[in-house]
This record gives sequence, structure tokens and C-alpha cells, in this order.
Amino acid sequence: MNRQQAIELVRTTFESPFERERYLRFLRELLNGFDNEGARVNQGARIPEKFQEYVEKMERVGKYATEGKEVMLFIVYLKRETSIERARTMQRNFVAWYLQRDMKDAALVAFVSPNRDDWRFSLVKMEYRFDEQGKAREEFTPARRWSFLVGANEKSHTAQSKFVPIIADDETQPTLAQLEEAFNIEKVTKEFFEKYRDLFVRTKEALDKAVAANPAARSDFEAKGVDTVNLAKKLLGQIIFLYYLQKKGWFGVPRDAAWGAGSKNFLRELFEKKHGDYKNFFNDILEPLFYEALRIDRSHDDHYYSRFNCKIPFLNGGLFDPMNNYDWVHTDILLPDSLFSNKNKTKEGDTGDGILDVFDRYNFTVKEDEPFEKEVAIDPELLGKAYEKFNAIRPDNYEAYLKALKSGKKGEESKFNKQYGVYYTPREIVHYMCQQSLINYLYSELNPNAGFDTDEKNARPTQPAELPTKEDIETLILRGEQIMEHDAQVMEAGRETETYSFQMPESIRRHAARIDRALAEIKVCDPAVGSGAFPVGMMSEIVKARNALTNYLGAKGTKESARNIYRFKRDCIENSLYGVDIDAGAVEIAKLRLWLSLVVDEDDIRNIKPLPNLDYKVVQGNSLVGLPEGILLDLDIKAKLEEQKKRYFYLTNSSEKNKTRDEINVLFSQLVESARQFDPTLGNINFDFHTHFSEVFHEESGFDVVIGNPPYIQIKGIPAQERRFYEQRYEFATGRFNIFYLFIEKTRSIARKKGITSYIIPDRILLNTQCDLLRKWLLNDNQILEIVSFDEQVFETAVVDSIILSFENSQRKLDYVSAKTKASPLNLIEKQSINIPYVYINLSPSAQFDLNFNQDKYRIIQKLMSKSVSLETIAESKDGIIQGKVEDKLFITKKIDKDSKPLLFGENVEKYKISFGNYWVNYKPKELMALEIKRRGEGVRPGLWMRDPAIFERPKILTRQTADEIIAAFDDNNYYHANTLHGTAIFDNNYHPYYVLGVLNSKVITWFYRSNTDEEGKTFAQIKIELLRRLPIPKIDSPLQKPIIKLVERILAAKGKNPQADTSELEREIDQLVYALYGLTEEEIRIVEGK
Repeated sequence: MNRQQAIELVRTTFESPFERERYLRFLRELLNGFDNEGARVNQGARIPEKFQEYVEKMERVGKYATEGKEVMLFIVYLKRETSIERARTMQRNFVAWYLQRDMKDAALVAFVSPNRDDWRFSLVKMEYRFDEQGKAREEFTPARRWSFLVGANEKSHTAQSKFVPIIADDETQPTLAQLEEAFNIEKVTKEFFEKYRDLFVRTKEALDKAVAANPAARSDFEAKGVDTVNLAKKLLGQIIFLYYLQKKGWFGVPRDAAWGAGSKNFLRELFEKKHGDYKNFFNDILEPLFYEALRIDRSHDDHYYSRFNCKIPFLNGGLFDPMNNYDWVHTDILLPDSLFSNKNKTKEGDTGDGILDVFDRYNFTVKEDEPFEKEVAIDPELLGKAYEKFNAIRPDNYEAYLKALKSGKKGEESKFNKQYGVYYTPREIVHYMCQQSLINYLYSELNPNAGFDTDEKNARPTQPAELPTKEDIETLILRGEQIMEHDAQVMEAGRETETYSFQMPESIRRHAARIDRALAEIKVCDPAVGSGAFPVGMMSEIVKARNALTNYLGAKGTKESARNIYRFKRDCIENSLYGVDIDAGAVEIAKLRLWLSLVVDEDDIRNIKPLPNLDYKVVQGNSLVGLPEGILLDLDIKAKLEEQKKRYFYLTNSSEKNKTRDEINVLFSQLVESARQFDPTLGNINFDFHTHFSEVFHEESGFDVVIGNPPYIQIKGIPAQERRFYEQRYEFATGRFNIFYLFIEKTRSIARKKGITSYIIPDRILLNTQCDLLRKWLLNDNQILEIVSFDEQVFETAVVDSIILSFENSQRKLDYVSAKTKASPLNLIEKQSINIPYVYINLSPSAQFDLNFNQDKYRIIQKLMSKSVSLETIAESKDGIIQGKVEDKLFITKKIDKDSKPLLFGENVEKYKISFGNYWVNYKPKELMALEIKRRGEGVRPGLWMRDPAIFERPKILTRQTADEIIAAFDDNNYYHANTLHGTAIFDNNYHPYYVLGVLNSKVITWFYRSNTDEEGKTFAQIKIELLRRLPIPKIDSPLQKPIIKLVERILAAKGKNPQADTSELEREIDQLVYALYGLTEEEIRIVEGK
């Protein structure tokens, strides 16, 4: 089949109602044939009882074998129209039941709704877990599903790009891995983002032209602080929001028709003038739609909007308020219609590159992907990813962004994003952190007086037998959705039978009401909310858990309407979720995602209240700058402010909302002024946890869960005035601190007693000596619940290794820290934990969290430490010169005057050998610092560190900084060195430099170093100076050092004569001597040498 035929086959199959013969032809062409032996139809009693409510019949049309794996081919006919979207877990579990029964690997499935218009094409893949005998475990074998949204109301652009190459290849049968790749959503998201980015640039520039052409618009924008960068972001956000919602059939509903009967292509119909004529699409159609139809409550007239002669729902919530209340009625903004749709040919051969043209080609789903359920469509998480990229762009740096973009170099755009951007946490990590936080919260709530079992073999908290165990709660949170259909059958039968017995633990069933209440009352805050990934993730887990409990609450047949997904989400948004971010754009996106998730699960808009005003639930502000704790406040003002906040939440009238918001802001300003009477040094404060979220501290004395991805800002990126404020306010703002330290400390005042904190943060907290006090506080004043490190970098543009740190605000009860090391984001649940003894952590001088713990290593390290002194007690180790912004003037290739000093970089040092590369440092500290300040700007912390010349002009051991092993050489020529080298000068005369050099280059020291880091094998591995300083040097008298000194002298002499000399035999002799000094056994030497 040629490419054009393949395109037509995909288009007709996926853009039409389901038709069996056409679908089978598609499968035959996709797979180059399949085995239809054993084809049959299961229906009625042949459908498992727990699925009969949803499934009409299942047709097995064949099977496909590839590389020893079997892929079943099914058509599943559903009983209800809503099941195609709602019962996603049921669909996955239904197919998984058949696959697991026969131990099949995967299935390609068409899930078909009763009217055939909407259907899904899915790949369901099993992930069997095997016991020690190689048998698959019965319990909860997980299945993953990927789905294309297809049918009469969908486009097949994405499906064409995925399946056409496979279909056009008549020679090769696709493997299961190739089929799985065809369902990969990441490439679709990346492609869409690139289109979205281009649309943003064109929209911004079109707005510039439109505003420049209209003096009235220009004057209004200037007076109200409206800029075209953020207006372009908001406009695209508004349009994409409507693309999600139009799929529900809520727009363009005829006057007397039911909600849901509207067009699912309403925006395209507006452009095509099917709902009214216009001269300019944005000015005459979109602005009235946004700022009138969607913003003004017309419920008295069943939401009828005469301009378009149809019903349009009132959404409220603030998304459709004009930016800064610009005068859209009297100000014409004439964007060209071609910005929205045109006939231009794209590089891919598609027609049209306008906003509607691009959006029309993609499938949109309001369902955010979950670990086991992914749709090959654009979901709201994309808004978060777009925010990550677009947050970097501001009015003052737009031209720099455009320059980076037009350069065509990906590195330039990444560099720009890194400088200004926000790092978006991958959804798998968000899910894991939310689930574990909820498990820990529920365990704490249900077992307030639990003791702790300190037996390291069990390593589990203990509690009275009748209360849920940690494992029971894990079953609810991790598997409740899978269990609920099964247990519903037991409840319906009224008793357990041989076929159906409860899979939910008895303790969960017995305490279901108490657990449900705890879930309903939880208070969660993300103090750096970004685009809302964590609040949305927490809501998803809370809602799934409450829904799974419904079976055990007697809710069926009584007040069932009160227990539905929409109600759970509404309760959660109204009562449980809070967020703060310094960036206004982030706050808008976070609110948008919460609103989207709220409306997705209700078809009849009459059952949906207007969207709540979230301005005082998700707030713009600086989480680290608030009113000082304990300061006296005017209680009358505070009471008025609290009352106005409650009132504002449900207001729908736009003028009332504006008036009340202004009153709240005035009251907060008055409150700050009242505080300033007692502390005149208070700066500009626009947010305070205890004021803006006062209800949390009245009811709970703080948040139950604090969760998020706080910003990682090094001290050089913090303005001087702000830095001084932090140093005065925060205990851990000392030395070269990072902003994320302060977000950890902030939990002291915002998390309640026994509250849970879960952050994803840089791994520098594990070992960096700067974090000494912070680590000791975490270890001694809190209960660390878990630390997780990763096997790869989590963030695309952040060159930083990350960890998850979870802890409880309570005194330490356990004598170990639980950790998962080198975990993949995809297997966080399955990854086994290790327990690191508290005494092992305290072996280090600054309580480092060494995650590479095992018993053999513990034993050897204890032996090394007991016979040694740390390097820092006999020597001074210093970093080299950091070039800041003046590298071109600082590092030179020839000597120019007496201030030119010979310079070494890391590449100039190998074991026992230094090669001078003819580089020099222009050592003029005052002159170069002045240039550094000029280039960086006044008030910005300089990045240039010249160091004291005394640390260079002395005999020293040089060690490479970029390496995963210790590479050391001796310098007696007073070389200066860059920060790619560390310099160590021995000050204790009892230790000869050659003796220390031999020890540092030995295998056991490299083993010790690697045992305390995750650096081994990394492309850009780093020797951290704080670990260098704690390396153990055998403590022996000077005469006993002579054998090693003599061997080092022989090596240096050999290298001096011939830099390429092979000294490996002499180095092996040193290794053996060092092993003996530490007293290592043969078995321990084999461990050190990796044998």
C-alpha cells in the first residue's frame, strides 16, 4: 500500500463512526495480516459479572504474534455512551482480565460506544510480576493502556503521522515495541508545543501591530499596564480552554435543546460565520464570546446568548475577565482573520497555519494522563509544559527570546529557558509524590498514637491491630480503583462467595467513613505552585480514593448523587487545595487546570455550579516573604478580611467581584501597616500564609500536606537586598545558600504538627557541607519518611540531579532513614527501599545522607574511618578560580606582564602527572572585579572568585574536579588553577605530601569516594570538595609512610623522564600497601576492586 492510500485508510477509519469491516481492514494492513483462528463473541453471562454493567459484548477477531509475544485483537461494545469517556479504568481492567487469564502480552482494542460515533483505538499491555518460581503473581498485575480518540468528531492528523509509515511498509511485520511507539504521546506533545510556540510569536506580533494602529487601544493598554506578551499568552490559553470544553457539546446549543447537543467544532463554526456575521473575527466574535457570553450570568434565560442565537454556559472563575480590565467594548483590536485561519501550506503539507487550523488538527482530552492510562491527545498537562517554556518570556526580554528562537540553535533557546524558566515535574513523579503523601497523611491521621518498630528487618511502623496498617492504606491509594468493580459485586451479593471475596482490606472497609472524612478534610499546599501539577495530582488521588470507598459507606441506593466524581472534585477545590506562586502567569494556568478538571466529569451543565473564584486559594505572592511570626496584628481588620474572602469565593457578578477584590486588597494593606507600627523595617509584603489562608490555621494549625517543586536559585541569582532579608529571617540562609533551603525551612511555620512535606529538590542537600545545619534539623527535629534518588536527570533543561525528600513534622522515632536509590521515574512504586542506619549517617562530619548504603560497605567504611584521619584535619583543600563574566580577560594564552600567572585546568592533570598547557591567569583582582560588576550590573552578586594567591603559591596536591574517581598530582611549581581543579596543601608535618598523594590515587580511596556519591559513570561527574575533605587518610607514624613515599618518588621520576611511562605495577604495589594500612581482608579487597 502506498503512502497516499495509507493516509486515506487511516482518515476514513478514524474520522468516521465505527464500522467493523473497515476497522478489520485497517488491522490487516497495519499488521500485514493476523491469525483469525478462534474468533468468537462473548456476551451476556460470558462477560465477567463485575463488567456486565458496562460491556454489551466483546468480539475476539484474532491474534497477532511477533517476536515471541502474542497481541490479541478485540472489539469491545459498551452499553452506555458515557462509558467511552468515564469508565476508563473499567475498560482497561476488563481487557486485562482476559489477557491475564490466558497469560497474553497485549491487545489492540476498539472500544465502541452504542451510537458508534465516538470510539477509542487502544493498546493494552500487561506488566506481569513473577514470583521466585517464575509464575505470574495473581494479585493486581497492572495493565497499561494508550488510546487514540477517534470517530466522527475527531481528526486523524496524529494517527496518520503514527500509523501511515507502518501501514505503507508491506514487507515488515511490526513488533510490539513498534506498536507501543506508535502510541507514544511525548512526540505528539513536543510537535504540538512547537506549533503553539510559533502561534504565540505570531499572536504577540499581531497584537503589537493592532495596538500600534489604534491610539485609543494604545492609551488604554498603557494606562492599565496591559502588555502584548502576556495578552498573547492569555488569548491562546482562552482558546485552548474552549477547545477542551467544546468537546462536551456545551457551546452553540440551540435555544430549546439539551446541554450536550451543541457543536463539537463550535469555534470553527464561529469563524465560518455559522452563528453570525462579522467584520473582524477577534473584535466582533471572540471578545464578545470571552468577555460577555462566558463571563456574564444569563441563567435566568437558560444561558441564551442572542448575538450567536444559541446557549453559551456561564463559566465565571476569572479566566474570561479582560486582562487588567482593559476596555474591550470601546477599544477595537483588529487582529487579522488570517491569524486564526488561512490557506497557507505548512512544511508537513497541511493546509492552514492559523490558530484554529493548528488546533483543529489535534485531538484534545480534558482527562489528564495517569500512570496506567494515557490518551494520545493534547491534555491539560500541556498547559503546564507550555508555561514552563513561556514563563521565560517577558516584555523586557522578548527580543532576546526571538533572537534565540530565530538562531535555529536548540541550545540557544534552552539557554534562554534555563536563565528565566520554570522546571516542570514529570507526571510520573507527581503521581508518586501525591500518592505517598496521601498514604503518609492517612496513616498519621488514623494512627495518631502509633508506636514504631525499630527492628530493621521489619522496618515498619506498628499500630493497634484493628486500625489500618500502612500496607492496607497503600492498597486503597494504589489499587483502590482496580478493586472497586470487583468488590461492588460482593456488596451486591450481600456476602463473600467462592467467586468473589473482598480484595479491599477489612480494616479499610471497617474504617471507611473515618478515612473518607480525613480525605474530605485534608488541607494541601504547594508553596511554589507553578502550573498546578501538584494540586491537580493531589485532587486526582483524593477523588479516586473517596470514590473507591463508596462501596463500603452504604451510599449506593441512598444519597448516591452526593457521592460522584464532580462533587468530590468540587469539595476538594473548595476545601482542600491551596497554592502560591510569585508569577502571575503560573497562577492563572494553575487555576485553569483546576477548572478544567472540575467540569470534565459532568455532562449536564445544570448540575454544575459556576466556577469558584480561586484568587484566594491559588494566590500570586512570594511564599518566603510574609508577616513575621508572632507580630501583633489588628484583629478587627483581620476579621473583616476573612469575611470578605469567604464572600468573594462564590461571587458571580463581575462588578461585585472587582469591588470585593479591591476591598480585600485594601484590608490587607491596612493589616501590613498595622504590623509596621511594631516593626518599621517591614518591606513590601503582598502575601501572608496566616492571613490569606487563615481558615487553615484556625481549623488545623497548618497544612496536612506541603508538596511541590520549589525553585532552585543559587545565591548569585538572588538580589542583594532580598538576600539580606532572607539572612535575617531564615536560620538556614547562611553561606552560599540556595532558595530551596528556605522552602524546606518554611514548612516549620505552615505545616501542622505531624504534617507531611514532600519536595523534589536538588541532590546537593545529600552531601554538601553547606547543608550541614539543614540536614541535622531534618534528621533530629523531623521524621524523614523517604529519600528517593534517580537514575537520570529528571528535568530536560536543568543540569541538576534531583531527589524526592519526604518528612513528617514530628520528632524522630526511627533509627534509620528509608531510601530508594537510582530509581527510574517509571518504576518508583516497585523500586525496593533500603534502610540507612542513623549511626551510619553520623559517621560523616556533617551528617551527610549517603544513599549508597549496604552492610558490606558499612563494615568497610567503619574500618577505614576507625584507622584514619580525615583529609581536612591534616590539610587545607580549596577551590580554584571561578571566571564569572570576565573569562575573556581573565584566562589568556600568553604572559603579558608580571601579573600573568601560569594556569592549570582539569585537563592538565592526570594521576602523578601535570602537563602545562600554556594558559595564564591575568591576576588583577580589583580591575577584573570592577569589570565583572559592570557586566553583571549593580546589585547582582558577582560570579568572579579570584581567590587568595597564597592558596596557589605553595606546594599542593591537585585533584581533578570533573571526574568520578580521585585523580591527583603533586605541584611544587606554584601553579594557579581554575575551579576545574581542587588544591590541597598539607599543613600537618606528620604527613608527607607524597604519602598522601599515594593514598589519594589508590583504588580504595576511589572506592570510598564512589561509595559516597552517585557520580560513577556520569558524563559530567563532579568531585565535590566537601567529600574530598572527608577522605580517610591512614593514621600512621612518619617512618611507616616511607614505603609509599619511595614508590611515589619512583613514579614521579618515571613520569618526569617520559610522561607516557607505564607505572601501573608501581601503583598496584601502593594499592596493596594501602589495603594493609586499613587492615582490609581478602574478601574486603575483592569488594573494593569490584571482584
